[in-house]
Amino acid sequence: MRGGVVLTAGLCAVTLGTLILRPLSVIRLLARRHPEVLYYTDTEEPLVALTIDDAPHPALTPAILDTLAEHGARATFFVLGERVSGNEWILSRLSEEGHELGNHLMADVPSIRLSAEQFEQELLQTHRFLSPFGPVRWFRPGSGWFSQRMIGQLQRHGYRCALGSAYAYDCHIPSAWYASRHILLNTRPGSVIILHDGCESRWRTVATLEYVLPELGRRGYRVVTLSELADWRTSVDHRASEALATTGPPPGTASAHMLSLAVNRCCRPYL
Repeated sequence: MRGGVVLTAGLCAVTLGTLILRPLSVIRLLARRHPEVLYYTDTEEPLVALTIDDAPHPALTPAILDTLAEHGARATFFVLGERVSGNEWILSRLSEEGHELGNHLMADVPSIRLSAEQFEQELLQTHRFLSPFGPVRWFRPGSGWFSQRMIGQLQRHGYRCALGSAYAYDCHIPSAWYASRHILLNTRPGSVIILHDGCESRWRTVATLEYVLPELGRRGYRVVTLSELADWRTSVDHRASEALATTGPPPGTASAHMLSLAVNRCCRPYL
C-alpha cells in the first residue's frame, strides 16, 4: 500500500514539475531548434503577447474583450473559420479595439493530421474569411503540433507559425486558480501567453484574465499582440545593426561573436 502511495505521489510530482518547468527549459530548446516558429522573444523590455485560441464565441468573446478593454490589454485571437459565420460583428469589434486576428484553420482538430492538400485548403479558406477584418499574418496549429512541410506551406503564403511559452493547459486543467498562477510563474519579458475561447466551459478564461492582467500591470508589463511583440523585436535588432554599422563593434566584441558562432555551429546538431 505504502509503495503504491509513494509511486502515485512521485508520478504527480513529476507531472506537476513538467507542467511548471517546461516553459523554462523545453521551450527554449524548441525555440532553438525551430527559429522559424515564434515561442517568445528575447528582450528585457516588459512586453508580453497574449493569445486566445478557438475564437469566436457569441457570449464568451465579448466578455473577454470587455476584460481586455478594462485593463488596457491587446491580444491576438486565433480564429476557427467555421465559427466566423454569424459572428462577423465580433471580428469587427476585435479589429476596431486594436486586437489582431490569427488563422487557426477551419475546425478545432489536430492540424498535423491533415494532408498537405487539406491543410492548404483550410489555411486559404480561413484566410478568406478573416482578411476583410484586417491583416492576418500568424498561424497556430490545432493541438500545437506542426511539421516542416506545414512550415513551408505557411511561408509560401506569408504566414509565420506561433506557439507560446506560458501555456497553463487551461483546456485540460479546469481551474482559473491554477491557470492564473501558472501564467504568472512562467511569464518573463517577451513571453507569449496562451488561453482559450470558444465554448461555454471556458468562461474561466475571463476569471483568469481578471486576476492575471492587473498583476502583470503591477509588475510593469504591457500586454500586446503578437505582431506588436515581434515588430518591436525586429525594430530593436534593426537599430542595433545600424549602430554597429556606423560605429563598429566595441573592443573584443568581434572575437566573442566569432566564438559564439563557432559554438553554435558545433552544438546545433545536438540541440
